[in-house]
Amino acid sequence: MLHRYPVVAGYLPLALSRVLFGDRERHGIVPDFSDSDWCEWERLMPTAYDTLQRRSVGAFVNCAGYRVMQQVDLNGRYVLEIGPGDLPHMDQWRGVPSRYTLADVRQDLLDRSTARLDQARVRNDAHLLPDRRIGRLPFSDETFDVVVSFYSLEHLHPIGEFLSEIRRVLRPGGTLVGAIPCEGGLAWGTGRLITSRRWFKTHTTIDPDKLICWEHPNFAPAVLLELDRQFHRQHLHFWPLGVPLVDVNLVVRFVYLRQGR
Repeated sequence: MLHRYPVVAGYLPLALSRVLFGDRERHGIVPDFSDSDWCEWERLMPTAYDTLQRRSVGAFVNCAGYRVMQQVDLNGRYVLEIGPGDLPHMDQWRGVPSRYTLADVRQDLLDRSTARLDQARVRNDAHLLPDRRIGRLPFSDETFDVVVSFYSLEHLHPIGEFLSEIRRVLRPGGTLVGAIPCEGGLAWGTGRLITSRRWFKTHTTIDPDKLICWEHPNFAPAVLLELDRQFHRQHLHFWPLGVPLVDVNLVVRFVYLRQGR
């Protein structure tokens, strides 16, 4: 089935693959939460987020994904967002949700997103998740009309278990909307090499070969295949070129529906 979203990552020489996608053979894809590099990353994450994701090229790329919110009517809907950051997609909303629930592993990011919703007078509540290890989401079955997930599915392994949880809390006919980076693709790996990898080498002592593996355990094809397996695809767009090839694009934005019970 992987031929549906092919990438060349598995055919590259190890030395090049390590630079573009991390040393997965050495470090694996599951974080060691006691590792010194991981602990430094936990401290620096807000600074890295503001520097790499909210400015310059990173902000431009991320915004390409947020445009998918125009495909979904939020008016009067009960919405859950997982990993909301500071809700940079709010200017793309169609309609006002009846309630917006936030879930994240970081309290500082929950505080940012809650403040934005309060300012916009959107009813909201926030839930701090224990950590990024897969577990049961703290919500009842079939609770939400819409689940929003931007640039978070690449972080969660095994992805199938997490998407099963999203499916559980979505109502039948509910919508999963969001975007993922084209992780595992040549364009994404090359872009990271000249941007965020350089930043880490300059401003931290973190080994990027380790952090890349632990932060992005899931390549885009694995995420897309699991989405196709568990949900009904309504909209899928590869940006910027539009052709359905992970290697030559940077972002995949999507809308999927939950069918049946």
